[in-house]
Amino acid sequence: MTIDMRPLGRTDLMVTSCCLGTMTWGEQNTEAEGHAQMDYALERGINFFDTAELYAIPPKPETQGSTERIIGSWFAARGNRDRVILASKIAGRSDMAWHRSYPVSETRLDGRAIDDAVENSLKRLQTDYIDLYQLHWPDRFAPRFGMTPDFDKMRSDFVSFDDTLGHLRRHVDKGNLRHFGLSNETAFGVMRFLAASEAHGLPRVQSVQNAYNLVNRTFEEGLTEITAHEQVGLLAYSPLAQGYLTGKYRGGAMPDGSRKVLFGRLGRYEKGNAEAAINAYLDLAKTHGIDPAHLAIKFCDTRPFTTSTIIGATSLEQLRTDIDAFELEWSEELETAVNAIHLRYPSPCP
Repeated sequence: MTIDMRPLGRTDLMVTSCCLGTMTWGEQNTEAEGHAQMDYALERGINFFDTAELYAIPPKPETQGSTERIIGSWFAARGNRDRVILASKIAGRSDMAWHRSYPVSETRLDGRAIDDAVENSLKRLQTDYIDLYQLHWPDRFAPRFGMTPDFDKMRSDFVSFDDTLGHLRRHVDKGNLRHFGLSNETAFGVMRFLAASEAHGLPRVQSVQNAYNLVNRTFEEGLTEITAHEQVGLLAYSPLAQGYLTGKYRGGAMPDGSRKVLFGRLGRYEKGNAEAAINAYLDLAKTHGIDPAHLAIKFCDTRPFTTSTIIGATSLEQLRTDIDAFELEWSEELETAVNAIHLRYPSPCP
């Protein structure tokens, strides 16, 4: 199989159009299973891995950082750090104070937090550099994860764009970080970071990691224009809508070991027209004799603004299915059918 190689923003890095997600390692997956997934991904030609200081998911003190530690032990055992373009993230503003190694009431994106997060991630990852360092979500209040906008909160204080970038630059200058990206971000946030970097010679945004899938196409409502003009591409996460677009939950099914059974954190995909939209895409896949997971993943891969689509799995069988999706031949017929469903049910799961 040939995996596309695409430029990461305006950098000299070429990343695979398929990115290996890792958030289940240390919770649903053991260290050995994480190692096996990375081995298999490299065998299939994937050079781009994504993680975060937050992981494993769901976030809790007992497992925070476990995913990075698993990646680090794999690097140490295999001696192949140079074969991977590695992305990680610092937690945005939250009450999950356990992320910091000093007393604090909340996580922020200020200088001390950035220093702490970078140093601890590098130790866990057993590397001296991270290729793409992302802000997992903003320091300011911004509508995300389907939240209802709160105008008063949006006007509250937050760490400035200049300050955050200035502290990141120190780590870029030291060689600890190569490039900078955003996650769960809005068009306003991306443009403000771009403006700050251009005005003050600070690290430039190269990518935005946002949820994007057949039932959440909100990235298209402003951020695609930034991709076209500024080459800030999408790293699409949750292409399978946390498993709903595979059909595993259809008709109220509750598969053993699934995230819905284990954690019950899937409300984003269980509201409004979500079920009707998901069923329409599942039926479309069946009509064309396509694995619904392949339809969903290849849809993300074929968008002109997508740099890479992040896949995640809890078994090698799932991982094989996800990677095989990139072999699907996308047709005008599929494009027309997908857009017709989107017109009936526009982004029911933002």
